[in-house]
Amino acid sequence: MNKKDKIYVAGGTGMVGRAIIRRLKRKRYTNIVSTYHRRKPQDDSVDWHRLDLKDQSAVRQFFAAHKPDCVFLAAAKVGGIGANNQYRADFLYDNLQIQNNIIHSSYQSGVDKLLFLGSSCIYPRDCPQPIKEEYLLTEPLEYTNEPYAVAKIAGMKLCESFNLQYGTNFLAVMPTNLYGPGDNFDLETSHVLPALIRKFHLGKCLEQADWSSLRSDLNARPINGLDGSASSEAILQALAECGISFRNGESQTYCEQQNSSSPTSSSLTSDLCPLISVRLWGTGTPRREFLHVDDLAEACCFVMGRADFRDLAALREEELGQQAPEKQNIRNTHVNIGCGSDLSIQDLAESIQSAVGFQGQLLWDSSKPDGTPRKLLNVDRIHSLGWRPSISLNEGIQETYDWYLSEGIE
Repeated sequence: MNKKDKIYVAGGTGMVGRAIIRRLKRKRYTNIVSTYHRRKPQDDSVDWHRLDLKDQSAVRQFFAAHKPDCVFLAAAKVGGIGANNQYRADFLYDNLQIQNNIIHSSYQSGVDKLLFLGSSCIYPRDCPQPIKEEYLLTEPLEYTNEPYAVAKIAGMKLCESFNLQYGTNFLAVMPTNLYGPGDNFDLETSHVLPALIRKFHLGKCLEQADWSSLRSDLNARPINGLDGSASSEAILQALAECGISFRNGESQTYCEQQNSSSPTSSSLTSDLCPLISVRLWGTGTPRREFLHVDDLAEACCFVMGRADFRDLAALREEELGQQAPEKQNIRNTHVNIGCGSDLSIQDLAESIQSAVGFQGQLLWDSSKPDGTPRKLLNVDRIHSLGWRPSISLNEGIQETYDWYLSEGIE
């Protein structure tokens, strides 16, 4: 990429797309175009256009009109275990439509370079750890997110196939679990880290009888259509359905206080703390790796600026100790992006609980699925290219919670 290139960020309203745009602007790229589906973002430094990325004709017309030089394909339908498992057809169909339209239109309009963002769930459920790029398609996938994974594998293979057949320069990166400012905190569809932040925040509001903050949170993000204008009894019922409740059934004792901005006394807070519990999915034993979205954005810009498909194909063959790429079947040229370390979901929950300041009890519901036992990426390939992350998990969690309080609610 150079500073004069027109850069299209597909998915510019999502957490990853926004982070990429922030990073591009910080690097003084000024010719940035992006698209939105519902509400136009308040960012005049980007050339925004309304576009349904599932509409093949509309996407083709967009590319023909704007002729981007480089494309970051960060648009996708995403969600946690529950959403992936419940809306299986939607996750497969919508993501296939989005990525097929953008990748094919990029080829038709002569895009110089494209970066496709996948997901670490593309790898087999019981994969050797840490996961190398070459482990793709060696064993069955995790069932709960199989449709999403299949779509992402198809997108990656589509990029690779266009490169081999038509000589394009379409790259693919596979990020680990992401989090950060702009994340999705909807308790039905969010990933584990933002869901934990919100659950503990709501639990903290309950244990402090802080109904002002509780109602503000629900006004910003209603739960099953219920917002902050509902009665305290209705709110408590909705929270209980999400696993946030009084342990001993004493919700009526602690309904809305006259002074709603803070607890009426320190004794009230200490009395409430042991009574609030937050129920979490699974056993807490699976291990996950987490990468701050700003680190991912930096890695994406790094790969776009430093690597080409031919380089990645040669690097892959060098890793395998085989002969020149042109004499071998070329596959698995994507690049894992992660931090190279993981922790259990229980340890993650306790870290977030500490950052939020929730003092109640954590309960684990083993009737709910754990998902893949472990997902730790091997990041030797991205390290060999010269990139490493810079934001620690504890630092990132605190920053994300601070953003949630300042931007996500108020």
